[in-house]
This record gives sequence, structure tokens and C-alpha cells, in this order.
Amino acid sequence: MRYDFTIKNLGKRIIKSPLNISNFTQDQKRLLFNSHLDNYLSCTDKKGRPLSVEIAGPRNKIFFDPRQTKAAIVTCGGLCPGINDVIRSITMTLFYSYNVSDIVGVKYGLQGLSPVYRHELVKLSPEKVKDITSIGGSILSTSRGPQSPEIMRDFLSRSKINILFFIGGSGTIRAAQKLTAEITKRKLKIAILCIPKTIDNDLDLIQKSFGFDTAIEKTVEAIKSAHVEAKGAFNGIVLIKIMGRFSGHIATHAALAQNDTNFVLIPEVPFDLQGRKGFLSLLKKRIISKGHAVILVAEGAGQDLMRGKNSLIEKDPSGNVHLLDIGLFLKKEIKDYFKKNGPEINLKYIEPSYLIRSVPANASDSIYCNSLGQYAVHAAMAGKTGILVALMKDEYVHLPLNSVASSRKIDPQDNIWLRVMETTGQPASMKN
Repeated sequence: MRYDFTIKNLGKRIIKSPLNISNFTQDQKRLLFNSHLDNYLSCTDKKGRPLSVEIAGPRNKIFFDPRQTKAAIVTCGGLCPGINDVIRSITMTLFYSYNVSDIVGVKYGLQGLSPVYRHELVKLSPEKVKDITSIGGSILSTSRGPQSPEIMRDFLSRSKINILFFIGGSGTIRAAQKLTAEITKRKLKIAILCIPKTIDNDLDLIQKSFGFDTAIEKTVEAIKSAHVEAKGAFNGIVLIKIMGRFSGHIATHAALAQNDTNFVLIPEVPFDLQGRKGFLSLLKKRIISKGHAVILVAEGAGQDLMRGKNSLIEKDPSGNVHLLDIGLFLKKEIKDYFKKNGPEINLKYIEPSYLIRSVPANASDSIYCNSLGQYAVHAAMAGKTGILVALMKDEYVHLPLNSVASSRKIDPQDNIWLRVMETTGQPASMKN
């Protein structure tokens, strides 16, 4: 795949930054895309140089005049630990570092950018956001589903909003791309910035998305409880369904963090239920030999087992495929299998997903969210637009929105999946 990491700027920066620092970041400071010696020239830019990305950070000259700047924040999609931390960080950095006092929050996601819904903008200030990191969710609330880019563009123009910060995942990034294109077409000087929010950690190129560390921590708590429950009953089996629509990052990392998991089922690794090498047969062997089992399944796993070849695939308002419930499906299949084939089991089912999504961020995620918000403000005030601010190889960088819209999956041939198999003891394949 050929990447183009060219960053779009709204215009020449002529205003001296109000930041009283000496170590400003230059646009020429870049991070190598390929860091290994054996392949760093496999990707090159238009001039034949090793491909690189722009480093984030405050610029010594800025594009927007703080006294005449109005900034807005919108949160979209599902909830995720750390959203409020990002909102607070953006607000505090705008107010204290750049003296921008006109800051508003957009209620209920993209709906708030359409006059049809009549959602009032919320005034944001240091006083308004000072305590919000101790609560989960989003103080602005969210929604799913697209809105017309033209309508959103006109709303921003009428509201005299110069900068819009999107906090969201792949669907949000697609919406921000379309809005950026509309703004560019009309030659408006409005900056569009994205902060990556997907608890599944499945955005391409970036090191991780915020909320992921908290999700692992809370999933580990569920695994610990499940292990106690499984060992506390005769032939105890505990099945845990966790987030992971198209990728098994949470399930994989949680299993590595807490070694009490015996089976990890993820979307990237298909498995059979029946047959000598199928999951149920292997689960029976585990119960006979060890007397208990903990199963961790990502919500997107095993969809092929439940769907008929010609079954209708429904989608939610954001365009995501509506998943069938692998947790309840496996629960029934396990019960039926052991009832027919023995031995007697004690099966319990845990689904902590919504509890995990709504908790406040842990310390690691709070630090990350704070940094993302700060770097996003620096980029916005410099007139960068159509970009996502993210962590890559331990550096904060600017990425064009069109480079990060695809999803990242677990590679079954990669070392991380090998480590899962070594940790759980499950075989490389549960296919006949």
C-alpha cells in the first residue's frame, strides 16, 4: 500500500505563539515510517526518500488569532474510558495555553451539528470541565449515524466555529473526511482535527487508541472472577464475552495480562464447533483433565457459525454490521453438547462489555488522553486540518484522515497470537 502523509494547512502562519517556551516543533521534524534497517526503504515518498510522518507539537507561529477563535468539541459513536479526559485536556489547553475563551461542546454527536435536532451548544470552560475526569462516558453524550456534510459545514459557518475537534473511531473519521472535503470545496478556514477513539484498538497505523488500557484492566478483573467461579464448582466453565467487533485486540491482550484464560476466540481465527479438532471436543478434554475452564470470546468471533449463506446482514446507523450474539450462541451450544455427550458441567456466562465501556479512564489512559488533547490543540491553532493526532512508535504525530480509516486486525501468524497459544495452551487451529 502506498501512503501519502502530506499534511494540509489552512494557510500561512503569521501570528506569534503565546506559549512561553523555547522548544517549538518544526514541520520538518519527521518520524520514519519504517524503523527497521532491512525495510526502511521499502516505502518512499514522491522524492524517493524514506517515508516519514510529521511530528506533533506546538509551532512558534500559529494560524488562528486566539482572540477571534471559536472552538468546538464533538464526541461520536460508542462510549469509551477517557472521553472526558480528552474534553478536559482540549478545553484547558485552549484556555490557558492559547487564551481561547470561546469554547463549546456539541451535544449528542453529529446530531448536534444539524439544526434539525435543535441541540444547544454547551459552553465549556476550565470551571465546567474541572471534575469530569472522575466520571465515565461523555459529558456531551454521543450518537451514531451520519449527518449531511453540507449541513454540518453550514452549521459551523453560521455558528462562526473555526476549529472542530472530533473524538471518535473509524465511522467518525470517515465523517470528518467528508466534512473536510466540503469545507475545502467552499474555501472556508475551518480546521478539522480527530482524536482516535475505539476501545477495540483497531485503527490502522496508530500505536493504540485511548481507553484500550482501561479495557484490558477491567477485562482482567472479569477473568480473575471467572477463574474463581470456574474452580469453585464441579467441572466449572465460565464464558466471558468481551468487545471486539472485527479484531481481537482486547481478548488477546487481556489473556496475556491474566494467565487464567484457557481458550481465546477472536474474529481473525475461525474455529469449528464440532468434530475431533473442534472447540467443543477440545473443551471436553480440558474439563476431563483439569476440571475447569475459562473461555474469553470477542463479540465478532464465530459469526460464520451463526449466519446462513444467504442470511440478511443488517447494519447499525453508523454503517457497522449488526453482529449476532456469539456469547448466547456459545452458551447454548456448550450446554447442549455436554448434556448429550457428558460429563456434567456447571456453566456460567459473563458479559461485562457495557460496564467496561462506561468506567473512567485508568492512570495510563488519563495520561494518554491528556497528551492527545494537548497535541490536537497545538495542531489546530497552527492551522493543520483533516488530520488525526495519534501515537506512533512512542511519538505523537499528525496523520491525514484518509490514511487511518481502515481497521487493524490480529495476524494469526504474528508473535502475539503465538504468545496467546503458549499462554492458554490452546492449539494453533480448531478447524477440522
